Amino acid sequence: MDVTSATLPGVATVHQCVTRDGRCFGVLVEKSGRRRLLFYDPAEPDTVLQAISLEQCEADQLADILHSRPVLDRLADLERRFTEFAEAAFAQAAFTKAAR
Repeated sequence: MDVTSATLPGVATVHQCVTRDGRCFGVLVEKSGRRRLLFYDPAEPDTVLQAISLEQCEADQLADILHSRPVLDRLADLERRFTEFAEAAFAQAAFTKAAR
C-alpha cells in the first residue's frame, strides 16, 4: 500500500492510502484527536464520497481489529526481542573486556 501524508496547518493531517488494487481511502487526524475515515471516488480521486467520524476509543478499537496480532502478543514479542538484544550486548561487552 502506498501512503502519503499532508499537513493542513493548524487543522489536521491527512494520510491518503492507495491499495495494491488501486482503491483510495484516507485517514484525517484532526488536532482535537478526532479521526475521520475518508472514502474517495474511484473515478474522481480528489472527491470524497463518504466520511466516517471516529472518536478516540472507536479509532483504537478499529486499530486493534486491523492489527494482524493482538497488542499483548506484539508487546510480548518486543519484550523477547529486547531481552535477546540485551543478552547479545552483554555477551559482546564481556568478550571485548576479556580480549583486552
